[in-house]
Amino acid sequence: MGKTFAEKVLAKKSNRAEVVPGQIVIVEPDHMLTHDNTSAIIGKIGGELKEYGVARPEMPVIVLDHVIPASDEKTATNHLKTREFVKKFNLKHFYDVGQGICHQVVLEKGLALPGDLVVGSDSHTCSYGAVGAFSTGIDRTEASALLLRGKTWLRVPETIKMTLTNELAPGVTAKDLVLTIIGNIGADGANYQAVEFHGNIGSLSIDDRFVIANMGVEMGAKIAVFPVDKKTKAYLKSIGVKESAYEAVWADKDAQYVRELAYDLSRIEPVVAAPHKVDNVKPVSALDGLEFQQVLLGTCTNGRLSDLEIAADILEGKKVAPGVRFLVLPASKEIFDEALEKGIIARLSRAGAVILPPGCGPCLGAHQGCLAPGEKCLSTSNRNFKGRMGCKDAEIYLASPATVAASAITGKLTDPRKLYQEVRR
Repeated sequence: MGKTFAEKVLAKKSNRAEVVPGQIVIVEPDHMLTHDNTSAIIGKIGGELKEYGVARPEMPVIVLDHVIPASDEKTATNHLKTREFVKKFNLKHFYDVGQGICHQVVLEKGLALPGDLVVGSDSHTCSYGAVGAFSTGIDRTEASALLLRGKTWLRVPETIKMTLTNELAPGVTAKDLVLTIIGNIGADGANYQAVEFHGNIGSLSIDDRFVIANMGVEMGAKIAVFPVDKKTKAYLKSIGVKESAYEAVWADKDAQYVRELAYDLSRIEPVVAAPHKVDNVKPVSALDGLEFQQVLLGTCTNGRLSDLEIAADILEGKKVAPGVRFLVLPASKEIFDEALEKGIIARLSRAGAVILPPGCGPCLGAHQGCLAPGEKCLSTSNRNFKGRMGCKDAEIYLASPATVAASAITGKLTDPRKLYQEVRR
């Protein structure tokens, strides 16, 4: 009987000939990600760390990204504790304030490769499925134990097969696709299951795949993963990773799936996730004209160069509508620098955007871009939960970079396809 991607990776990482869904396995992850929560994680095991140290110093990846620069003394102190921890145990993979959002940094630094097993104390660790890695979130307590032991446990998930056909139309993006899928199967539609994407994967860029994998957890998935193809290999080569550095894994043709779904990309249209659930998905046309006080482009979901470029093209020669705050948040310093060199940042700024430092910023509502009661924000982020951006009496709507940019111009929800076609002529 054929095996799924998840079954193959977890068998290999647990040193077993094979595993089956539901089985508990003990594994040694290639890497474990933590971020600003590192101080809380090590705070759970202060005495044990002093006695035993870090089991595998090459395993941790630490990125300070959530509240940067530090907004208060408490945050600054937590950052200091993390830096001291890194220095004490001589941890190699540390990225201080300003390098970018953890998930983008992990990908750019080649710390999540095809066939790797990566865990992280952040639910959107599932992002690295974009390059064929088994990547998933764990809680802080498990992260603490993993630092000490170098091992953790996972339950082998069942797998959903999603087959994609045709191509997305101009002005329609991967964000529209993944929101459509989530709206279709529900926020719990893939609970503790792996999601494999098959079919016309070649029509999707690595950025597209990152968006989709990133939001796998919003449908409840343990992982969301794409096969390794020419685009994957080209991307990895572009960041200095040789093919000999990884071993790609993919499902057998006769693998067994708990469910199979198909999506015709040519039928996907611009959509928006309305408050306060990610699966409350509606066509943009159904809410046409809804006014916003703030729009946000960026975060770990849609803060890549291609996202910034889409927005800059749509905004070219235009201005952000009066009364609208347009926040732009590059996902990493590398993206920010490249956008500067290509003039994308200048174009967005001229149109009226407020450029924020690479980091999580407004997404989690801790600082930067918090909303006031009664305000509405249209965002390219991945969650629109009540209170997510700092105010329980505000509303967050999720959409694509194209929809956000078009709506920034009009000040109200706008189908981006007409504007997108204009700039592509």
